[in-house]
Amino acid sequence: MGSLEVITGVMFSGKTEELLRRAKRVMLAKQKILLFKPAIDIRYAQDSIVSHNGISLPCHVTKCNITVDEIEQFGDADVYAFDEAQFYSSSFLKLINHEISLGKRIICSGLDLDFLGEPFGIMPQLLALADKVDKLTAICPLCGKEATRTQRVFNGSPVTNGKVIVVGGAGTYEPRCKDCFVRPN
Repeated sequence: MGSLEVITGVMFSGKTEELLRRAKRVMLAKQKILLFKPAIDIRYAQDSIVSHNGISLPCHVTKCNITVDEIEQFGDADVYAFDEAQFYSSSFLKLINHEISLGKRIICSGLDLDFLGEPFGIMPQLLALADKVDKLTAICPLCGKEATRTQRVFNGSPVTNGKVIVVGGAGTYEPRCKDCFVRPN
């Protein structure tokens, strides 16, 4: 039976690190895995999935609206792993369901909420379809509490409007607890 695992949470909570940890375990088990990320994510490397703390594995770069036919061009695997799943379009859901029906294990990581505190992209659907969900948190740098929100910042001050998708890391985003998160106007 195929399955879907979703690793979600805020920026700097270790989502990508956990995805890479699971990928390495698949490799140790001598199973074939293919790793993917959307082309929009060019923060650390063009053709690797890289965590904020520098852990990385090579991957295939795909369009955000990848289809079943396109994914099959990369070859067959026992496990497919996708980083930054919030950037994929609704066609990704068809791809996931198709691969699960073929008995594949799918691992996805992505932000559950955008910087406005709203559900991000297709993540609500992925979470609903998942067989297993791990929601990770970070530490709020302002008060030390558990951070469950991602705050976009500019020069250290909260940004409460603008485009939803702005790819960035430290200096652009920081984890915040519910009390320190500045909601949009």
